[in-house]
Amino acid sequence: MKMEIINKFILFKRSPYLVLLLLGSSSLLAQRTDSVNSFSQKRFNTVVIGSALAYTGTMIALNSVWYSKSDRQSFHFFNDVNEWNQIDKAGHFYSAFQLSSIGSRMLLWSGANKKKSDITGSIASFAIMSSIEIFDGYSSSYGASFSDLAANALGSAFYLGQQTIWTEVRIYPKYSFHQTGFASQRPNVLGNGLQEEFLKDYNGQTYWLSVDADKFFKFPKWINLAVGYGTNGMIYATSSANRSAGFNSYRQYYISIDFDLTAIKSKSKFINSLIFFANMIKLPAPALEFSNKGVKAHALYF
Repeated sequence: MKMEIINKFILFKRSPYLVLLLLGSSSLLAQRTDSVNSFSQKRFNTVVIGSALAYTGTMIALNSVWYSKSDRQSFHFFNDVNEWNQIDKAGHFYSAFQLSSIGSRMLLWSGANKKKSDITGSIASFAIMSSIEIFDGYSSSYGASFSDLAANALGSAFYLGQQTIWTEVRIYPKYSFHQTGFASQRPNVLGNGLQEEFLKDYNGQTYWLSVDADKFFKFPKWINLAVGYGTNGMIYATSSANRSAGFNSYRQYYISIDFDLTAIKSKSKFINSLIFFANMIKLPAPALEFSNKGVKAHALYF
């Protein structure tokens, strides 16, 4: 029973975008915000109450699953900056950015001012993501992480900065995943089956920055340029632990094209919501991989 609880916590701790999925479900409100709405107190109350309930439920569930059953100690920090080749930090950055976008769109739906929506959404995103560090700080197994807090701040700032400079997002953080053979080496940590591996196996995760190139120079409207980051051979958290176990872990860098889903315009609120969520994912496309193994071409990489 204890091992099951630990595994559930590892799933949550090492997959901050679970918070994004849980809280983001309420962003179905963020449907057509391309036109300016007059302020609606009723909609604003719906956003505030719905978000508060989603957040409270998520934190209660997290505390029930893990923290209420784990050993506690005084608040402390834990330096995990050298673990997992920083892929988990990319996850924090990605999630904080997306939550900022969700929060802003929900406030815009209520008719709030765009600038205030962007600022409030970004601050709320940082607060939501970083509140988990308070729980971690009291856990004897982990500790609050300065690098997690920094990644959260960078993700929120990356959203707010673009909105401040361009009044729109032109560079989209995205996520992709493919199954690897590493999960079977340590399934309790890296996942057992596709559903768990999608969230836990860092070897199959790639984080991208997809650039809306036609906003900067003459380029096809439907095509973006994307750069990605991943890791391989990470069975254990640190490179030294992997070497000791006979695994060669290394970083991977990618150049690829991406498809600009924001170019799709629809009058359907449901379709606009689907586009909003689908645009968080990097779609399969040809890519070049660069690593200490050399250069490798992928006809279709995900």
